[in-house]
Amino acid sequence: MANIKSQLKRIKTNEKARDRNRIVRSELKSLVRNTRKAIASGDKSAAEAAYAKASKKLDKAVSKGVIHKNQAANRKSKVAKQIAAL
Repeated sequence: MANIKSQLKRIKTNEKARDRNRIVRSELKSLVRNTRKAIASGDKSAAEAAYAKASKKLDKAVSKGVIHKNQAANRKSKVAKQIAAL
């Protein structure tokens, strides 16, 4: 364990950021999963609505530095292809 005051503060802030990022990543997985469920059910309008929500959250996560921009692009692209195939 660190004994420098600034390092103790850094440890706390890193822990908070880690918790926040974990929550965001979990939410992203859930939104993409919901979109895939809508695609599997064959409901194009529901799938597009779910995709819009997931896409917005993915972009937000990129801007906050939670995930890399290419990872978000790949996830959006994969789901968009599936929706287009409906």
